[in-house]
Amino acid sequence: MLPDSETTQQLLKAAHAGDSAAVNELLERHRDALRRMVQARLDRAIARRVDASDVVQDVLLEAHGRLTEFIQSGSMPFHLWLRHLAKDRMIDVHRRHRAQRRSVSREQTAIQSADVSSAFDLFAQIADQELTPAAASIRQEIEHRFLNALEQLDETDREILLMRHCEHLGNSEVAELLGLSQPAAGMRYLRALRRLRAVLGIDNSTSGV
Repeated sequence: MLPDSETTQQLLKAAHAGDSAAVNELLERHRDALRRMVQARLDRAIARRVDASDVVQDVLLEAHGRLTEFIQSGSMPFHLWLRHLAKDRMIDVHRRHRAQRRSVSREQTAIQSADVSSAFDLFAQIADQELTPAAASIRQEIEHRFLNALEQLDETDREILLMRHCEHLGNSEVAELLGLSQPAAGMRYLRALRRLRAVLGIDNSTSGV
């Protein structure tokens, strides 16, 4: 979940007035949300060498140094600004490690093994009949199938599924981040679920989705 926006605004005002404790609290309150975002989008090969928490720490350090500039410009909500900084940082990480030649927005979606539970939560919602207790090898096969299916979706569908199930954002938060009305965000999410089910070969007609 995104940190409470009203509290964020109060902390921004205090930070602008020179309250260093407010600056630290403001950045710390967004650490977990940023970590989920970064962790869900790091290329799997890079994720074995780069800790998402280290990327987040670099983002927060940059945000600390540029906070006055952000407050004065007031160009966008604070959480959106942090996400932009995080995306720029991930582009740098991917380029530095030579994992891909494309922009991070076009990279194959990754969910790290540390966040496998989120992947299974979504897969359970889609086809829980396939998630009966099983041996580790079967669970790995299901995970591999899920990740491959997710990577076959277009960027728009992958993004909203990651936001809902890896970042654990609610529909209202997704709507705000994507600049959509809540009904439009809900419909986009349902369409993404239908497409994922289709890739997985699951019949949508009997699912209610």
